[in-house]
Amino acid sequence: MAALRTARRILMGGAALAAAGWALRDVPAELGVRPLNSGPGRAERIRRSPQFRDGAFVNTMPEGTEVLNTPPANMLGELAKDRDQRRPAGPVPLRVPPAGEAPPDGVRAIWYGHASTLVEIEGRRVLFDPVWSRRPSPSQLVGPKRHHPVPVPLASLPLVDAIAISHDHYDHLDMATVRTLTATQKAPFLVPLGIGAHLERWGVPAYRIIELDWEEEAEVAGLRFVATAARHFSGRTLARNDTLWGSWVVAGPTRRVFYAGDSGYFEGYRGIGSAHGPFDLTLMPIGAYSPAWPDIHMNPEEAVNAHLDLGGRVLLPVHWATFTLALHPWAEPVERLWREAKARDVSIAVPRPGEAVDPDAAPAVDGWWETLA
Repeated sequence: MAALRTARRILMGGAALAAAGWALRDVPAELGVRPLNSGPGRAERIRRSPQFRDGAFVNTMPEGTEVLNTPPANMLGELAKDRDQRRPAGPVPLRVPPAGEAPPDGVRAIWYGHASTLVEIEGRRVLFDPVWSRRPSPSQLVGPKRHHPVPVPLASLPLVDAIAISHDHYDHLDMATVRTLTATQKAPFLVPLGIGAHLERWGVPAYRIIELDWEEEAEVAGLRFVATAARHFSGRTLARNDTLWGSWVVAGPTRRVFYAGDSGYFEGYRGIGSAHGPFDLTLMPIGAYSPAWPDIHMNPEEAVNAHLDLGGRVLLPVHWATFTLALHPWAEPVERLWREAKARDVSIAVPRPGEAVDPDAAPAVDGWWETLA
């Protein structure tokens, strides 16, 4: 009997190791590629960039950027406190996105959660920072879990004309999502410098990758895409800033949309608005702010400041509600945004995931999240 129990334990242990190995099989690919080692053409472009200094990309705006390499001393205590407030108290309400063709004129946006947003602009469709995985992590065994499902399966998305990525952090660039979009869509990926190396490793053909430095632009499907600045950082491993980060201007014949990606507030938003605005719609991050990283994620009040600097007409908040990435309460970002918007007479739209927003006829904010706070 003892021999049988020993054999059973060995078999169970082997099965557990095999299961763990299977679950972790994609981690090396998830970590991506160091772009300077991905080919001489890309490496030469990176080294020529005004944003690249001493072997890494940097924030070139005069405002400083601080990212703590070690957590604050009280971080563990803060993590254990008020945990229930950092997730919704019930199911997040979802909406079924509208079907059919994109409106031939005007702008419509469908927020899927976190930063993932489909923008329809004058009959074309642009998908920003799509993340469909359960966790924004190199392994689906660890990391923050979704607070709500994605409102539509990835394979059921309508055909899009472009996929725009802001930077390579896991909550904005997801390998599994990229691989599915490579198989189910034909659109090119527009990315900041260096991120093409990750995409190539994940099977995206080179002809579908457009890499841009800040203030470089490309035309896709009749839309003008301009890679613009952001105050942030990059990295999928402990090595930071191998790839560039940024924001996006998308301009049609008469309409314009701005997507901020991840960014702290900086004075350069005025210049972006002057050069490329005004904007019918701005997609601005409002969540995951913290005193531990004040320079690389803006808070809701700063999002309103940036929106006004840009010359935005309607602000659609993103980067909240889906993943817990900071210690503030789940609904605090949108509550602060709503107060600030009312105080400064700024038009905002706060859709449920899957709900369409038309900035020409944005509905009044209804506080749908309040029962979940």
